[in-house]
Amino acid sequence: MAVSFPGFESKQFSAQSKDGPIEISYLIGGNGPPLLLLHGFPQTKAIWSQVAPELAKYFTVVAADLRGYGASSKPHGNADHSTYSKRSMAADQHALMKSLGFNQFFLLGHDRGGRVSHRLAIDFPESVLRLMVLDISPTLAMYENTTMEFAKGYWHWFFLIQPEPVPETLIGANPEYWLKNHMGRHAGTGIFSSERWVEYLAGASDSESLHAMCEDYRAAASIDLIHDREDRAAGKKLQMPLKVLWGEHGLVNKCFKPLDDWGRVASDVSGKPVPSGHYIPEEIPELLLAEAKEFFV
Repeated sequence: MAVSFPGFESKQFSAQSKDGPIEISYLIGGNGPPLLLLHGFPQTKAIWSQVAPELAKYFTVVAADLRGYGASSKPHGNADHSTYSKRSMAADQHALMKSLGFNQFFLLGHDRGGRVSHRLAIDFPESVLRLMVLDISPTLAMYENTTMEFAKGYWHWFFLIQPEPVPETLIGANPEYWLKNHMGRHAGTGIFSSERWVEYLAGASDSESLHAMCEDYRAAASIDLIHDREDRAAGKKLQMPLKVLWGEHGLVNKCFKPLDDWGRVASDVSGKPVPSGHYIPEEIPELLLAEAKEFFV
């Protein structure tokens, strides 16, 4: 039951990395300036099915699966979690865009894809013309300002970083229960089409994908923080225009101040809360389309 992306081609790209060849699955369609879309956890590029076809009227849209997710490669994580560092995951996507002839492009990331997008824009600032992130504050800001309310609401941040194979084993015992509990508590499961749900459940049910997703979070709590603190010490800030949208019904809105948080790592920040929970591309696709067209065109 494939998720429909009318007018898009499905392709694979082999990125050469320190971990060996990494196959990145992506969809491409449309005409115009290039726009890369990166999804979050525990999802795939399917999150963009309600917005990508419309965006393709204005942009050459590339919707990719992150390393470890969907139909992309899922290597076993290294001891230092660098296999799933945002630096490694961002390098995959940068290499993909260069292979397509896009030396400069627009970038839109949701959730974990927003964190990969942040790293991509820091490590390859000459490539990212404009950046939009959805429902996140920077990883370092969120960890350094963790409260009881945040820990209770985003307890998966602290569960998934436990040593292998603790979370893998517990989730693997009943992946559908896990998925319904995790995604349902943010927005209910009714916002996900049956086709998208099947794809997300397939990821949670696959042992390699499940391990990769845990490693994504383990990296965020270890090597990613090292990289972020190095940037802060060096005074590195994003210089391209950055827009952040976050769900007014979500925990980011309750626990953080996204404009202030992003203002500490970027020079040109705009944004606002929007009437949704966490899954902005699937809850309010029309509003996201309007915001994206205004920001990127």
